[in-house]
Amino acid sequence: MLAAGFTADGLLDLLGAPAYAALARSETVPALRATRGGGDGPLAILVRLFLLQQSVPAVHASAALPLEAALADGWLRREEAADGEDTVRAVVDVRPYGGPEGEDWFIVSDLGCAVGGAGGIGSREEGVVLGVGGASTTLAAITVRTPVASALDVGTGSGIQALHAAQHATRVTATDVNPRALEFTRLTLALSGAPEAELLAGSLFEPVGGATYDLIVSNPPFVISPGARLTYRDGGMGGDDLCRTLVQEAGARLNPGGYAQFLGNWQHVDGEDWHDRVRGWVPRGCDAWIVQRDVQDVTQYAELWLRDAGDHRSDPAAYERRYEDWLDEFEARKTKAVGFGWITLRRSEAAESSIVVEEWPHSVEQPLGEAVLAHFARQDYLRDHDDAALLEGYFQLAEEIVQEQVGAPGAEDPEHVVLRQNRGMRRATKVDTVGAGFAGVCDGSLSAGRILDAIAQLVEEDPVVLRDRTPEAIRMLVEQGFLEPLTQPSPEA
Repeated sequence: MLAAGFTADGLLDLLGAPAYAALARSETVPALRATRGGGDGPLAILVRLFLLQQSVPAVHASAALPLEAALADGWLRREEAADGEDTVRAVVDVRPYGGPEGEDWFIVSDLGCAVGGAGGIGSREEGVVLGVGGASTTLAAITVRTPVASALDVGTGSGIQALHAAQHATRVTATDVNPRALEFTRLTLALSGAPEAELLAGSLFEPVGGATYDLIVSNPPFVISPGARLTYRDGGMGGDDLCRTLVQEAGARLNPGGYAQFLGNWQHVDGEDWHDRVRGWVPRGCDAWIVQRDVQDVTQYAELWLRDAGDHRSDPAAYERRYEDWLDEFEARKTKAVGFGWITLRRSEAAESSIVVEEWPHSVEQPLGEAVLAHFARQDYLRDHDDAALLEGYFQLAEEIVQEQVGAPGAEDPEHVVLRQNRGMRRATKVDTVGAGFAGVCDGSLSAGRILDAIAQLVEEDPVVLRDRTPEAIRMLVEQGFLEPLTQPSPEA
């Protein structure tokens, strides 16, 4: 595969950017057109076999890969064309995947199950193993990537999270309730040149017993559905109980200082604040950062997952019955909408846990692993510093912060001032003129208290009053990453 250029870069060169992007959406027609110009070279043959699910002449396949071994091991199957020509067709999807440092990796999944198409994967097979999709790449991008001794991938699927973890974990364990998924993970790791992982069959944490880990990741079957029809997406528990159970049980499986990072869905229930719902999932002894990225009403949610399984292409009456089943389930649980987002836990020795639950549907800059680490470091700082200590502290404005002033043309003073990040979470927050002035002069050379005293003199305000009312704003700017605490004054102090 490497010799043929069957890599992420090789595909881009062969297909061109539009066809390559379409392939990521599971649209194959542009790539089919592009490979016609690629002749019968090894790269074009591998693309037709493994990505486009086309039959190719056996004689051409033999020039692209070890044909007899691939047939014997079940990667390909032999067919006979209408004209009697000996042809072969792929049994699995093998997809080039570029690693974070430019590595040439390969993800093995079932045919047609690389997620991304508008019509979903269109599969209703119980044991299907999915390939790479938006959810799996999102989880990989938000995961903390510090070197660790042990990592656990719960519900590994085709093995993409285990593959990433193998780059910075001495020992990787991957579990799945579907034994076929473990075989696909084994192939993914082997093809990508990664160390072997410990592969265990079973649900959630049951296969690992009492073992603990420095990193736990999971892109679980989080879909809230009536029943457990599809293993790859339906958790088999009522409502959002699978995600709740996964989060609650993760705390006891983490080593001190360890991280657990999940994707999940949660119900928005009549008469209940969703913030309180997911906050209640956080286990004792853990800090948490939970970010809701999207919300869908129950009709949108049902339609999304009915289309994912291809039910919209089935008998109209059957589709309507399934749609009714979903709405009946949501009505019985008083669910009005479903949220989707990220959950990060950190095992902490602190007496009081830090739990941040927020909604942020806007664009972010991936990867966010470093931003996750920075978030918890800021929480530690704020937990350890009362208001008096904040005023004695030194801060600097984070990189790539811009200030926007909004007001009527010609007005002497702006109606409000907005600080905006261009990195990480790309947050924006309103501040008053004192807050904007404070942030603007934070370069680490003066303590927060001395800066406020200078501002008080400029605006002719009592410095004691200003010192008393400003720490809350400083705390907010630190928590959201606009200001970075310094352990000591900058050299210019």
